[in-house]
This record gives sequence, structure tokens and C-alpha cells, in this order.
Amino acid sequence: MKAPEATRDHGGGEPLWRHFGMAGLIAALLIPFVFFFQPMRLIEARLYDILSVIAPPAPDKWGAVIVAIDEPSIGEVGQRWPWSREIHGKLVESLRAAGAKVIAFDIVFADPSSEEADRAFAQVLGPDVVLAADDVTTLLSQGVQVTRVSPLDAFLDAGAASGVASVHLDGDAYLRRMPEMRDSFAGEALRLMGEPKPAAPEGALIQYIGPAYTYPRASYYQALDPANFLPPGFFKDRVVLIGLSLKQATSADIGTPDAFPTPYTLTEGTLTPGVEVQANILDNLRRGLYVLPVSRPLMALLVILGALLAAASSAKGMTWRSGLFAVSVLAFFIIGSWALLRFGRVWAPPALPAAAALAVFGARFGLDYARERHLRRTVSEAFSRYLSPDLVAQLARDPSALKLGGERRNLSILFCDVRGFTTLSEKLKDEPERLTTLINRLLDPLSAAVLAEGGTIDKYIGDCVMAFWNAPLPSPDHPLKAARAAMRMLEAVDVLNAELKREQGEEAPRFAIGVGINTGDCVVGNVGSRWRYDYSVLGDTVNLASRLESLSKEYGVSIVLGPATAKALQEHFVLIELDRIAVKGRSEKSAIFTIVAPAEERAQNPVLVQLAELHPTLLDAIGAGKRAEALALVQHCRTLSPLLSSYYRKLMAKAAAIPE
Repeated sequence: MKAPEATRDHGGGEPLWRHFGMAGLIAALLIPFVFFFQPMRLIEARLYDILSVIAPPAPDKWGAVIVAIDEPSIGEVGQRWPWSREIHGKLVESLRAAGAKVIAFDIVFADPSSEEADRAFAQVLGPDVVLAADDVTTLLSQGVQVTRVSPLDAFLDAGAASGVASVHLDGDAYLRRMPEMRDSFAGEALRLMGEPKPAAPEGALIQYIGPAYTYPRASYYQALDPANFLPPGFFKDRVVLIGLSLKQATSADIGTPDAFPTPYTLTEGTLTPGVEVQANILDNLRRGLYVLPVSRPLMALLVILGALLAAASSAKGMTWRSGLFAVSVLAFFIIGSWALLRFGRVWAPPALPAAAALAVFGARFGLDYARERHLRRTVSEAFSRYLSPDLVAQLARDPSALKLGGERRNLSILFCDVRGFTTLSEKLKDEPERLTTLINRLLDPLSAAVLAEGGTIDKYIGDCVMAFWNAPLPSPDHPLKAARAAMRMLEAVDVLNAELKREQGEEAPRFAIGVGINTGDCVVGNVGSRWRYDYSVLGDTVNLASRLESLSKEYGVSIVLGPATAKALQEHFVLIELDRIAVKGRSEKSAIFTIVAPAEERAQNPVLVQLAELHPTLLDAIGAGKRAEALALVQHCRTLSPLLSSYYRKLMAKAAAIPE
């Protein structure tokens, strides 16, 4: 049986250059996503939202205190929003008296109100006050127009500073970007504190200290009278940010122009008031907490690194180790990205490097799966002509069960030969097509009998079939299956003879077979040269099985069994001992047997039991040279079983040759 080429282990798999070339190709396909695919930016932004809220840096001292224009304050003030600027003037005086160092209104006072109120507010303003300005962007057909909306000149002339409070949302409406202008609202507050800080670099991301309502805060009405409502020194030497902070407007479902989705919206489900966003921006500028994204060329290198790491770990195929390494690679990029973010203030999005690694692992898994499917098809095709469909299906599910390198196993070997085939060949020497057709019609049912019992067809030697059991897949009851296959073969020959007689009349050839079965240890595996080899068996067990098949003709029986096979079958069949022959490597002679009936017939036909019991005595008498006893026993057994008359003629001659 020729070993399938695809199952031979060449020990190399695919070349490493091809595997790493595949990784390079995957990386090359993903790199354009780094530069041109806008939705990838949103994926990276969401990853930033997730990772930036894990163990965020906690400042030892808050950079600002918030005075919230909230629902209780609206109730206490007793006015609808917007309030009179006289009230804001009173707040400035109150905060200044409480020791506030900088007072910053996150409110744009761009439109005049009553002359009296504006004058009163302007009178209390000074160089310790920051008023919000706004940059309004308008899309026009001819381009983009940016308009600066500043506080009233009267307020600026009074000494107040102006800082731009505008923020820029990402494509998903989340607020992650630091303001890039140098005169930002938070930057101006820091300047008045005596801590001038440069504007954040382009593309810098806000590191939020916590979710909404993290910063220390007081209600507006409390700040109007801190002595009665707040602890002493609550505002002393602090930056105080004043702005809207309405709880009813900070639900993610309601929304408001002055509350924004932030990374904490994913986990908390709330929006952050704009004034608290400004507090976060102030701390980011003051303490350098903002995060800088890596450059796009560096991201491209990370994508290549992800692909190469995955390629290196899966170069020898996907196993549980490479699967574990795949998880480690993904963890490396995710944990590494968080560590860079947390301790290096650098944002290296893990999405694309992880995607490159996953793509390589997936491609490798796909290649292995395709190779496995090809191997299964190859095994199925190669063995379908030699094994039963059930065994082929088992090998296809688990090709590792096929050990082609050679191993020692206990097997049952069957040889089946056609009687009188040489005579038939001579008779049909001028009709080779007919001879081939006849032998194929015979070998087909003989092979089917082997496959039906789960055997492996080793080879066809002319008109002889060699088969074995218990390899390549285990078969615990292999002697019984071999014997049943032999019985099926005899039935198949009878059926074929009947068919030929119907087709060709009395002139039709009549086939007969002889079967030898032996059980014992053999070496099974590849036998041959480096150019061609067969999956076959070797050993004395095989040689004895072949000899038993040839003895079947000599003894005039259809099946001859070796001693180990007979021992395994004694509960399943009625056996008789045919003779004791010399076996290579043994000093004692070994008994050989034949099958005369299934075990079920013992009760129905006691003669069979009597015959089986007499044969050892008969063979003992012949071996001991007891001529008279041997002749009598042969004659008696011949009377009991006329079907074995050919065999008993041989024994009669053997007994008669014993000297008197």
C-alpha cells in the first residue's frame, strides 16, 4: 500500500521567508489605515476612552475649585437664567474677600445687559478675573469662517483678562482634545496665577482626572456667603472657576451645549459640565498631564512589529503554545499602550498593531486549517481503496493516528489465494481481457469482505490478497474480524460462482480460495526506498500466515489458523486441530487449526464437539507412532465429517506409513 505523499513528514513546514513575507504583506495592507482611514481614528479614540480611565493620575492638590451654577443656586437666587450681572459682581467681591487668587467665569459676557448692571459688574473686575471668549466656526460655501466672540470692551478695559473657552469635539462628539490656542481660558487662569504655561502641542489629548463632579465644588449661592456655608479657607489662594453645572442637563440622554461626553461617559453614563472640563484642562497644562499621540510613521512601525511578532510565534504552525503567545502579544500591546499612557504620557493606540497580529495569526490558522483539510482529503483518497469507510473517516478526523514511521504491534495477518488460477490463466491466455475481468470480479468481493470487517488491504500479489488488522487504527478484537472476513470471502466466492454459472453455463470457471490467518507481533510502517515505499507489515508472523495459506490446499480445507488466532477464536467458532508443524525459531511444533462451524452450532450438532475433541488424540497417536489407533481414529473422524474427506485421506496415508 503506497504511503500518501502528503502525510510524509518533511520536517520543515513552509519556508520561513514565505511566512514572514505573508506577515509583511498583511502589515503593508494595514498601514494605509494608519494614515487614511478615518473610522480607525474613532476606534482608537474609544480605546483611549477605555484605557485612560484606568488608574488615572491623581494630583496631590486640585488646580481649581468650581463654583457651580446649579439647581439649588437657581432656587436660592430667585431669578431665571441668565442672572443679573450685579449678582456676578457680588460673587467676585465675595470670592476676593475669601482669598481667591484667580476668578474665572466660564461665561461669555458678549452682549450688553442693563447699563446699571454692566457698570456694577465692571467696577468689581480687575487683573485677577478671567472672562470667557468663544471662537465660532461657520462653514460657508467659499470656506470656513472663524469669528472671535469676546467679552464687552468695558469689562476688558476694567482690567479683566479674556481666555478662549472653545473646545473641539471629535467625530463621535466626545471631548478629548486639548485646546491648541495660547490664549485659552485655562491658560489665562494659569497666567494670572503666575504660572504661564505654553499651549498644549498639536493633537494633545486631555487626561481626565475623574468623572463628573470629581473636583471640589460649591454652589453659587454658597459662594455668595462662604462664611455661613463653607469651611474657612475654602477659596484661599485658589483658582475659582464659575460655570453652569446643572444635573438635569448632565444626563447622556438629554445633552446640553455646556456639558460634554468624555471618556468617563462610557463607564459612568453622564456628561461632564464644561466648567469641570476647563478644570481638567487647567491641571493638564499645569502638571503636564496631557497625552501626546505617537506619530503616524511610528504607528506604522508598530503595525509591522505586531505582524512580525505574530509571525515569529506561529512560524511552526498554530499550537496551544502559539495560541498562548497570541494572547500574550495582544496583552503586550494593550498593557503596553496603557503603561505608555499612564507613565509616559504617550498614546500609542493598540488597535492596528493588535489587528496586524490577529491577522497574521488568523492567516496562519487559515493556512493550517486548509493544510489540515488537504491532509484529510489526501488520507481519505489514499486509504479509501485499502480501508473501510469507517476507518477512513476516523483517520480523516485524526490523521495523527496514522504512524507512518514504523511501530511494533500485535496484528492479525490474512492471506487469500485463488486455487487453480495458473490453469485458468493458461486456458485464457488468448483472452487477456476476459482473464482480467474475471480476476477483478473475484478480487472485488474479496476486498469488500476485508473492508467490511475493518481490515487494511496491504497489497495484491497476482491473484493473492494480503490484509491485516489492528493497524493503522487499533482494533482490539482483530483475530475475530479477520476470521469473519475469511468467512465472508468464502460466501462471496460461492455467490460469484453461481453468477458465472448463470451467465456462462456449465463451461463457466469455478473459483475456490484458500485462506491463512496468523496473529502475532509485527513491525508495521513504511517499507521501501526514498523514491517509493508502501505502508506494510514485516515479521515471522507474516511469513507464517503466508505458509498457512499454502497449507490450506495441502490439507484440503479453506481456512487454516495459526495457534494464537485459534486461541482467540475458540469461544466464537468450533475449531479442529489439523496438524502440528515446525515453526521457524521454535523447538516445539505449533498446532494449526481450521474452522468447521460457528460456536452456536455446538448445541445443535454434538458431532462437531466430538470431532474437535478427537483430533488432539488422533494427532497424538500419529506423533507417537501408534499405527492401529491412528488408523481407527482417522476412519472414525472421516465418518463423522465427510466434508473433510480430502484432509482425512492425507491423514490416512500418514497413519498407514507408520511402521507396524
